[in-house]
Amino acid sequence: MSLPPEILKKVKLLELSTRKLVNNIFAGEYHSAFKGQGMTFSEFREYTPGDDVRSISWPLTARIGKPFIKKYDEERELSLMLVVDVSGSGSFGTGEYFKGEVIAHLAALISFAAAKNNDAVGLILFSDQIEHFVPPKKGRGHVYRILRDLYFFKPRGQGTKVQLALEYLQGVLKKRSTVFLFSDFFDKGYDRALRQIGRKHDLIACVVQDKAESELPDMGLVDLEDGETGETITVDTSSKLFRAEYKAQMRRLRDDRDQALKRAQVDRIEVDTSKDFVDPLIGFFRRRNKK
Repeated sequence: MSLPPEILKKVKLLELSTRKLVNNIFAGEYHSAFKGQGMTFSEFREYTPGDDVRSISWPLTARIGKPFIKKYDEERELSLMLVVDVSGSGSFGTGEYFKGEVIAHLAALISFAAAKNNDAVGLILFSDQIEHFVPPKKGRGHVYRILRDLYFFKPRGQGTKVQLALEYLQGVLKKRSTVFLFSDFFDKGYDRALRQIGRKHDLIACVVQDKAESELPDMGLVDLEDGETGETITVDTSSKLFRAEYKAQMRRLRDDRDQALKRAQVDRIEVDTSKDFVDPLIGFFRRRNKK
């Protein structure tokens, strides 16, 4: 699919700005963290001290008269799905970038790393409805299409339905895949869908949050607009009681999310929009490599 010239120019600028990071750090960590779908037989070779004795081919050893082992190569065939929350709450941020921009940047980095490793990449954009679906494919041109949709797609919905996105994902994925779920998880009722996807696929939840959402500063009377419902209310942030109640409510929402991810045994990456958002991703890859 060809891209309009103005969009293609922006996508290529993005690729140039992130290429050094992808080439020097990101792609290697990505490659090591995701090993593909298994191993395939490559060849026999003579046993040397230190080799795993479980790899010895006993029929060949008996026929030749000295031990030989089976050598295997990693299957790099990997299908990667990016499931991206494009709800209205992504338009909030007190740092350099809004939450939605941070999510798009992270998804773009993973797309470039996947392309460098010749992996297929797909995309689901969701709000309170399924906004857009791109089946996994390989190739630089396909990655450009993914980036165009990440940065320029205009969603119809404003709310968040994580469960709907996961149920849709389950229907379109035909084989085991690695799935990155990007959201602020301002939602409930997705526990069962998380467990179902986590049993069949390698699911990683990337939680993008802004510090101002957890604790309101004292700014006096302010108008707060809900990015997902459009509702606006005037609140007195100078009230210690109001700030305490708000903080407790956000803590409960965060605890419910963390418990849901823990019960589903889903890996979690936490990203703060006010900090370097690449470090948590690289840190996750390195932790996974140590397992």
